[in-house]
Order: sequence, then structure tokens, then C-alpha cells
Amino acid sequence: MTRDSQRCDIGFIGLGVMGKNLTLNLADHGYRIACFDLDQSKVDAIQEQDAKERGDAPPRVVGCRSYTELLGKLEAPHLIILSVPAGEPVDHVCNHLIDAGIGADDIVVDTGNSLWTDSVEREQRYKGKFIFFSTAVSGGEVGARFGASLMPSGDPYAWTRIEPVLHAIAAKVDPKTGKPLESFEPGKPVTEGEPCATYIGPVGAGHYVKMVHNGIEYADMQLICEAYHVMRSGLGMTPVEVARIFRQWDKGVLNSYLMGISAEVLEKVDDETGQPLVDVIMDKAGQKGTGLWTAVSALQVGSPAQTIAQAVFARSISSLKDERVRAKAMLPGMETPKVDDKQRDKAIQALHDALYCSKICVYAQGFQLMELASQEHGWELDFAEIAKIWRAGCIIRAVFLQSITQAYEQNDELANLLLDPFFASQIQEFQGNWRRAVADATLMGIPCSAMSSALNYYDSYRCDVLPASLLQGQRDYFGAHTFERVDKPEGRKFHIEWSQPGQPQVAIKR
Repeated sequence: MTRDSQRCDIGFIGLGVMGKNLTLNLADHGYRIACFDLDQSKVDAIQEQDAKERGDAPPRVVGCRSYTELLGKLEAPHLIILSVPAGEPVDHVCNHLIDAGIGADDIVVDTGNSLWTDSVEREQRYKGKFIFFSTAVSGGEVGARFGASLMPSGDPYAWTRIEPVLHAIAAKVDPKTGKPLESFEPGKPVTEGEPCATYIGPVGAGHYVKMVHNGIEYADMQLICEAYHVMRSGLGMTPVEVARIFRQWDKGVLNSYLMGISAEVLEKVDDETGQPLVDVIMDKAGQKGTGLWTAVSALQVGSPAQTIAQAVFARSISSLKDERVRAKAMLPGMETPKVDDKQRDKAIQALHDALYCSKICVYAQGFQLMELASQEHGWELDFAEIAKIWRAGCIIRAVFLQSITQAYEQNDELANLLLDPFFASQIQEFQGNWRRAVADATLMGIPCSAMSSALNYYDSYRCDVLPASLLQGQRDYFGAHTFERVDKPEGRKFHIEWSQPGQPQVAIKR
């Protein structure tokens, strides 16, 4: 708390949806906030909201009209949190804070969806002027207001000052069950349980982990959509019937935030037309870039995250609406067979198991990507802690993450989630239905690119001999790229002097 009752504990800049809710979250936990936004109406709005929520208590949120005024209202050393769009707006604010007199020991925390490499560059750019720190935030508007999943990274000294603040406003979980402890009443925050915030590592590491979180989110959403598509187009079910199935699945191993909201979306009726809302919404999906960033990073470090990439591609092809309509009239597909109730029940169970197994593979891909990135950038990511902070507050929160937490707690050198005994046994038990669901969708001509790519990832990972030997031979033939031999020490390179058919070939060691 403040030493001077006239001063504030924290400065907050950027009062859009996320910034406003993060500020009120901080206020609920006893912090007094000096806030500023270039749009004065947003400053006025949050002060009105604070007055409504606090009742007769003293103001928790103090409005400012300039960067200089904000700094003047804070206890030194200053702690300032930003919630502004990624990119140039972050630097705009930082430069204005420098002009306003921010000090070298002051901390500026970026909570936006910044590209992780931008955070690395900013730490160097502002060194000596102030301490630049980054904290990725997941959970949307509700998470920001009542408890988000937070992925902080940067200067370790800065973390010691920021830790109690972020632990306070983070989502909380029961440490034994991994289930969220939630309260959605202003002024009555959850204070017990484990906070979904942990120090990730050097600057940029937190935003990298958040980027991978979003990549997993892309894939998880696409997998659910594919299950819906098969039930809708292949099994002839209505949105309400699919929602009922999703509600059932949400009670078991597939329990998750995304499963719950998917059912709610399918149950919604459009006020204007009386049709299911999902039938009124245009089937064109956009993206903000984080899924793309994840796929690009996977390619850069050589990590097989094909299901995440397929989820990005699925959004891309959805945007080709006019072309797809024309193609429907020209390109033949398969006639969807009629199914009876017994066949439908079996197909639904197969889809459940396919979704579960695919989900395991998506997380395996995500954690494998983080492991390779950790090695490349010299980070020491704690995957048990990362799984813990995703159990509540974030978009991919799910009961499933408790099992991932336990997997990495039991073996902190686990090379791949698929090698954990529990998850290996789960795949073994359910892979028959997984294969059946993918095959059935394919035979019906219903796209299931994410599910099938997850299955191909699994089969590739468990295959001890892949056809890359032929590929290496091809590369050596046309480009003299060399190859290794299975009967020679690893690392030794060989090349064949390829010639015309019928001519002798000579092996040359490199």
C-alpha cells in the first residue's frame, strides 16, 4: 500500500476493454491506481465505474490528463502498466514517459499482444532510461477483470517488485484438483489458491509462451469446429443437438472453456431471423497474427507443429468464400450416406475420442516447440509451471492441463508429452476411434485437416523408419547435399557421384 495517502501505487496507461478491466482488478486487490488514456472519455468512464463499485469507500482510481501528471501521482520508484495495441503505440507511450521524466529505476510493463522479438529489442532500446518488462495476458475481458493467466518475463529484479501485484490479479486454482477458483463479483476477488502467474524467464520469453498458447488455441478451436462439421454435415444433426453432445463432453476429459462456449454459441438463436445464430454468421474466419507467428516460429526452429499450422490454413481457406461457392458447383465430392441411430452414436463416440487424441497431440506440439525455442534462445522454461498457469484464466483453460502439469512434475526432462505413460496409454486406448473418425470424415468428403494432421503427427513420431532416406538420396542426386549412413558413425557425410543409368557410381566421404 502507499506510504502517502495522496499518491498512487501503480500507474496504468491504456483504458480500452483489457486496460479498464485490469485496472479495476488491481483496485479490487487494494491498489490505488493513477490512470491515463489519450481518450479522456475512457478516463472518465473508469472513474464512474470505480465510484459505482466502491460505494462510500475512498476513490481507488485517479484520473490523469497527461503522462507528467501520472508520474507525479506515483510513489517512487514508479511502476507503470501499459495496455495499448502492439507495435508503434507501445513505443509512442515509452517515448512520452521518457519526455515526462521517468527514471532509470522505474518499471514499465507491457501487457499487450506484442511479438516476443519486439520485447527483446525494447529492453535494449530503453536500457538506462527505465526497466522495460513484459507480461503476456490471456483470458479476455472477463479474465482481465476477475483473474487472468499471466506470463511475465524480463529483468529478475523487476520481477521481485512486480510479483505480488501479478499474483494478486491472476486467476486462482485449487492446487490439488487444478480446477479454477472463481468469483465474478466486483470487490470480492479470490485470494486463496495457486495464482496463474509465474516468472517465465528473460524478456520476450513470456510473450513467446503466450504466442504458443494462442497457437494451441487456434488448433483447439479448429478441432472442435471439425467435430461440429462432421456432426452437422455428416450425421445430419441440428446445432442444438450438437450443443447437447458438447455439454456431455464438457463433463469429462474434454472439459474446457472452449468446449463450454462452443455449446453456448450453438444454442444461441438469432433475434432477427429466429434461425440458429451459427447459421447466420458468415463462415469466414480472420486472425490477429499470433497463430501465424507460432507456425512461422515452428518452421524457423524446425519443430513439427503441423496441426497448429493447419488451423491457420483452415482460417485462410475459409476466407475464400466466393471461390468455395463456385467450387462447390464444379468440383464433385462424395455423397453423404444415411446413418441410423446406432451408427450415429458410434460416430459421435469416435469423434469424442478423435478430439481427445488430437488435443493431446496439439499440446505435445506446443510444448515441443517451446522446448526447442528454449534451447535456441538460452531460456530455461519450466513446463510444469507453464501448464499450471494455463489451468485457469486463459482461453485454453481445461481440466486436461492438470494431467499435463503432473506429467512434467514427474519428469522434468520429458522429451515429448506423447512419451508420458499416462498420455501414451490414453492414445493407445482411443486411437482406434480416432482413426475411424478421420477415415469416416474423409470418405464423406468433410474436411478434417486438423484432426488428420494430428494423427499424421502421431504416426510420424512413433515411426522408427521414415522415408526421409529416399528424400536425402534425392537431395544428394540433384544438389550434392550429402547424406549420413546407418552403418557409419553419426555425423560423417557421404556423397554419390550420380551418373546416367547403367554407369558405375562412386561413393565419396565428406
